[in-house]
Amino acid sequence: MRIDAYEDPGPPERRGGWWYLAWLVRRQWPRCLAGAVFASVWMVLLAATPYLMARAVDHGLEPGDLGALAGWTGAMVAVGGVNAWLGVLRHRTMTKVRMDANFRTVKVVVGHATRLGAALRSQVGTGEVVTIGVGDVQTISASLTAVGPGVGAVVAYAVVGGLMVSVSVRLALVVLLGVPLLALVIGPLMGRLQGRETEYRERQSVLTARIGDLAGGLRVLNGLGGKGLVADAFRGDSGRLREQGYRVGAVTSWIQALGVGLPMLFLALVTWLGARLAAQGRISVGELVSVYGYVVALGWPVAFLIEMGHQLSRGVVAARRVVAFLRLEPPPDEGTREAPAEPAVLHDPASGVRVLPGRLTALATSRPSDATEILDRLGRYTPSDATWGDVPLAEIPLAQVRARILVAAPEADLFAGPLGDVIGAADTYLRGAGNCATSHNAPADATQQPVADELAHLSALHAAAAEDIVRALPDGLGTPIEAQARNLSGGQRQRIRLARALLTDPEILLAAEPTSALDAHTEATVADRLKRAREGRTTVLAATSPLLLDRADVVHHLVDGKVAATGTHRELLDTEPGYRALVARDAQDVEPAEEGDPAR
Repeated sequence: MRIDAYEDPGPPERRGGWWYLAWLVRRQWPRCLAGAVFASVWMVLLAATPYLMARAVDHGLEPGDLGALAGWTGAMVAVGGVNAWLGVLRHRTMTKVRMDANFRTVKVVVGHATRLGAALRSQVGTGEVVTIGVGDVQTISASLTAVGPGVGAVVAYAVVGGLMVSVSVRLALVVLLGVPLLALVIGPLMGRLQGRETEYRERQSVLTARIGDLAGGLRVLNGLGGKGLVADAFRGDSGRLREQGYRVGAVTSWIQALGVGLPMLFLALVTWLGARLAAQGRISVGELVSVYGYVVALGWPVAFLIEMGHQLSRGVVAARRVVAFLRLEPPPDEGTREAPAEPAVLHDPASGVRVLPGRLTALATSRPSDATEILDRLGRYTPSDATWGDVPLAEIPLAQVRARILVAAPEADLFAGPLGDVIGAADTYLRGAGNCATSHNAPADATQQPVADELAHLSALHAAAAEDIVRALPDGLGTPIEAQARNLSGGQRQRIRLARALLTDPEILLAAEPTSALDAHTEATVADRLKRAREGRTTVLAATSPLLLDRADVVHHLVDGKVAATGTHRELLDTEPGYRALVARDAQDVEPAEEGDPAR
């Protein structure tokens, strides 16, 4: 039974941590059943060895019957060989059980994160998602050890108790009552561990989120002189997490110490009672040997039972965090009105921005965040009173909005893979979900699709002035790109993002600062090609670069998030001192390109 990392994981259980763990078992019950059978037989045969040894002593060694001794010895060798084979099968099966649980949890978490979309960041921190993906997934998969060795331990424990009945009822009662007593001692510690583990995971997610924020804004913090202050805050949070980790470790150490020490005391008691019975002549020498063997064999089941309790205690905490994430829901889409059938005006009443269809519109402001908020409202990523034609944007089904309006964020994620797939990733995803407008150049013949796809890629790369990136890479569009395109420069990443947005060919494209990392020459090339590529299509650019503003059909000058003046770039230069100062400052702030990189 193989593990398919790409199959549908099925609808996950969201009622609670224990329910989620049970769902993971049900989704692969044949494999879990096989693991339980292999583990049970393996542990029972461990206990069978002392039984065979007792027979060899009583029927072969003590009376001097070499035939019986050889027979029982051969049986022990055969059982040992079979048990070694079963041990391999048990380990392989349980490894597959853990891998399946790992992959299945990753898929349901990633799938749900995709369904949440833009609502993800507003409902849960990045650190929480990272903690689930890095730590909780591993903890959940490890807890499924209970379905293999855990079940086997229970079965083997019952079998050994039954075998002990044939030797001594008193010894059997001690064995059968031993584990319940261990549970009464260790059980409260398990509950305490769950509480400590939950608090530790919460602090860990907060610290992980802060690490991500620091990594993304370290240069800005350094420039503002706030690096030391943030470092002190991080040091304090890290110290509190460390202290909480010590508390978790303290409980865990007690569980492990008691898990090793108490079974030894319990098994020592069984051994002492067996020795007294042998000295009193109530059991034979062979039976005494079997008691010693049973005591040793019981070590595995008892150890697995304690480990099962420990892993389940940690696993249910991790599963509750996954369930809490899966319970998150995006804001309800209550749109019932149809989007305009023809290109129509986008209007944001909060700022006064009106976007005419088929025009290249620019938003110029000294505060980039104001322009970004307007783009988010026009793209329906935040609640607003924005309208599309005569219809409030909030009353249009979200699928229709996403199919025709694309917001190209300046720091949009770039996934790892061949460059051609990286550029086409957004296009492939949106088209697969039915959320992207059909390309005007889609071929009628499916056999022409690969050629058409390559031409579309090259066209988008040309419009973004990114052909030199492809030429510089060893395998062109087939060159592997790292996650977030870390093996490309900042200017190259920006042009790749722009090419990806252009490849989707949306009816309305809203882009924030698409050329901020480019040198003047490359920026001018992008401005000219972008205007030609989007001819007749509605495009909105948030920018203060005079090279882009000069190509715009309409420029809105924003002051404090509201339209202060509207016109062409040259008209505003002549009539608006504030706009003139803004554009002049931006032109003076242009830095030279880095050596060897025409686009920074």
